[in-house]
Amino acid sequence: MDLNGKVALITGAGSGIGKASATLFASAGASVGVLSRTEDEIRKTAEEITAAGGKAIPLVADVADSEAVKRAVDRLVQEYGRLDIVFANAGINGVWAPIDELTPEEWDRTININLRGTYLTLHHAVPYLKKAGGGSVLVTASINGTRVFSNAGATAYSCTKAAQVAMVQMLALELAKHRIRVNAICPGMIDTKIQDNTQARNTAEAEEAAEYPDGEIPLTRGKPGSSADVAELALFLASDRSKHITGTPVWIDGAESLLIG
Repeated sequence: MDLNGKVALITGAGSGIGKASATLFASAGASVGVLSRTEDEIRKTAEEITAAGGKAIPLVADVADSEAVKRAVDRLVQEYGRLDIVFANAGINGVWAPIDELTPEEWDRTININLRGTYLTLHHAVPYLKKAGGGSVLVTASINGTRVFSNAGATAYSCTKAAQVAMVQMLALELAKHRIRVNAICPGMIDTKIQDNTQARNTAEAEEAAEYPDGEIPLTRGKPGSSADVAELALFLASDRSKHITGTPVWIDGAESLLIG
């Protein structure tokens, strides 16, 4: 039970990587606060965890809303008494379009959820990690903006992902004296529902042809990774098994990003 006695906050836990991680963390002994802006979705995640014998409470909040995030974090600590692990996973692909067609409103929405949401999650959670005497922070970034720059029109999304890695590395130094580790998970193609919140518009205008070897993902011959694969990595980084790892982006993509690195 790698997380026995620990309390974890996971954002974007209604589906995909967040839900898989919440389920795995609970099975490893953690009490989990599962957070999403979609109430039905997040209640289902919490109910499934408790039905399997784990501990979880649903937390409804938009990660871009400071007061909502603060209430959710405070509620989790009131319920379980402490906070040890924070997984800032919530995010969207948003609108992918040429820069001269991407509207300020579309830009702001992606920045607000992906980057402001990460900041607010950590801003309100870190005081509790300090109070606990240490902990682990995980941030879901991406291969986009860190190794891959060929996805046409993904400027806003890629900027948020690059900034998240910079945030992780800055905070790894800032929080080291508090024994708080901070790491980034950078997935490639994973079988999640993130495409459901992607709107691509005239991306051919921004596209530059790239040539690939046969098979988009070398390790699996083109098959995407699973949310469970990412959850296993998250569990390792959240646990004391990774106690000397901080400030590190970990790419989990079956060597996909190396094709064009």
